[in-house]
Amino acid sequence: MTSYVALLRGVNVGGNKMVAMAELRDMLAKLGFADAKTLLQSGNAVFRCAAKPPAKLEAFLEAETKKRLGLTCDFHVRTAGELQDAIDANPLKAEAQKDPSRFLVSFFKAPLDQAKVKAAQSAIVGPEIVRCDGRHLYMYYPNGQADSKAGLVVGKALGVNGTARNWNTVLKLAALSGAKT
Repeated sequence: MTSYVALLRGVNVGGNKMVAMAELRDMLAKLGFADAKTLLQSGNAVFRCAAKPPAKLEAFLEAETKKRLGLTCDFHVRTAGELQDAIDANPLKAEAQKDPSRFLVSFFKAPLDQAKVKAAQSAIVGPEIVRCDGRHLYMYYPNGQADSKAGLVVGKALGVNGTARNWNTVLKLAALSGAKT
């Protein structure tokens, strides 16, 4: 069996798209996934099943979540190995180690356009740093996110939606999934 990490986009944020993690775990179990676990309240799940392409799992989980929970949201699914690869590919390791709560990884369904990421970095007027590797965007907010406009600049420049997790959460999900971290 393969371990997977599922990241739901935009659930339980600001009172929108509310879903209890117990409901999510229950749904995953009823769908036949083994060892379903969740982390925090922001839509992070880990489960095991026979090997399937993550894109097929994304589409399946999105449809089932709408049908069973009445919730429309994007799922971003990675195998434990793919999550470990994203951790290993981090081009800003020093920043992640120095201040993991201010370091984010955004997960996307398709590889990002490097030129758009470079344009986004150029458009940022603050000290924030953004880099990408394939379907993952790494962003460091040295002064925190509260007053930063960098996230909006990057979102506009990329033109696609992903879902972000801070480095601490990424490492906890890797540990839950059995990745080697």
